[in-house]
Amino acid sequence: MIIDRLENIEKYASLNPLFAQAVEFLKSHDLKTLELGKTELKGKDLLVNVTETKPKTKEQARIETHRDFIDIQIPVSGVELMGYTPACDCKPADAPYNAEKDITFFEGLADSYIEVKPGMFAIFFPQDGHAPGVTPDGVKKVIVKVKA
Repeated sequence: MIIDRLENIEKYASLNPLFAQAVEFLKSHDLKTLELGKTELKGKDLLVNVTETKPKTKEQARIETHRDFIDIQIPVSGVELMGYTPACDCKPADAPYNAEKDITFFEGLADSYIEVKPGMFAIFFPQDGHAPGVTPDGVKKVIVKVKA
């Protein structure tokens, strides 16, 4: 997991072959004005999903992991609390891995939580269990899905 400010995102471009294109998109667009919905930047390997979350408590935010994709999550309209637990420490839920959505859900609360504000981003790798979307009001956010 990486948490940092957007002005530093270029420092992470070398972590994955597709990150440079993701960084280019993020740097060249006003994230606050992006329309809701999905945009393919490089087929199914690099997607941008702009969404609005509903209010959610820590108890409602389920821990999740992805096998095939890395998430770059960027709140643009408000503060979002994001939970973190190493995937190896996550407690299995009844829900099995969903290959179509590339997601596995887990039981319980995350080990730790951090505030991610507009102007910041969080990167979650396949080994990072994360519980995003904890917010009293909901937020507009940009999620970049990068093939791992």
